[in-house]
Amino acid sequence: MTDASDLLPAPRAAVSPDGRPAGAPARTGRRELLAPTGLILLSLVPVGAGASRLTQLATGAVSADNTRFFDSPVPVVVHIVSVTVFSLLGAVQFAPSLRRHRWHRRAGRIVAPAGLLTALTGIWMALFSTLPAHDGQALLVLRLVFGTAMAASIVVAFIAIRKGDVRTHSAWMTRAYAIGIGAGTQVFTLLPWALIAGPPDVSTHAVLMGAGWVINLAVAELVIRRRAVRSGRTSRTSGRSAAASAHLS
Repeated sequence: MTDASDLLPAPRAAVSPDGRPAGAPARTGRRELLAPTGLILLSLVPVGAGASRLTQLATGAVSADNTRFFDSPVPVVVHIVSVTVFSLLGAVQFAPSLRRHRWHRRAGRIVAPAGLLTALTGIWMALFSTLPAHDGQALLVLRLVFGTAMAASIVVAFIAIRKGDVRTHSAWMTRAYAIGIGAGTQVFTLLPWALIAGPPDVSTHAVLMGAGWVINLAVAELVIRRRAVRSGRTSRTSGRSAAASAHLS
């Protein structure tokens, strides 16, 4: 989702063979860590909540808030494990240097299925689990819409990469990741409201939850557009270099 390095101005320095600005390898390395680190920190919210839920299931700590998970634990466990893998391993995929490395492709074979399982189990739980008190029909619809959009994005990304269309693949995986870590952003939409105005009602809760997904997707679109601009600049520069070389040869 939030690939911070893609939002920064493109460096004008010469580029070394490994894709880094010449003369500043350490600085580039630190900058490349910003996006993955930020995404991992944001992912700690759903990952931590999932770990707590798994502990409850393992110890049999039934309460009024989690009874629905004990009724059908398999999709809950699959969802928690898959969203943890998707969030953490997916965050590392946003490191620019790794996107040029074979590791990115190998990790993607794990990230994509994990993301698809995250979306499908999320849809299953929305449809077949008992709704908690603060949920409502509007939030159910939002869960189904964004869950379906996430699954569809991963499928489109998979088809694109099979065709060798890296740009389309990258764009749709970014959108899928943005939806997948929506729970992290939802903390920042729900918590201030709860602190200022108290627990939101059903309608407000749905709006605040939806805002988390919308914010993530808006940032994802900015990142995707920034990549497209960068790619266009790189293509034009490469074209001019090729033309100059042909003229001199």
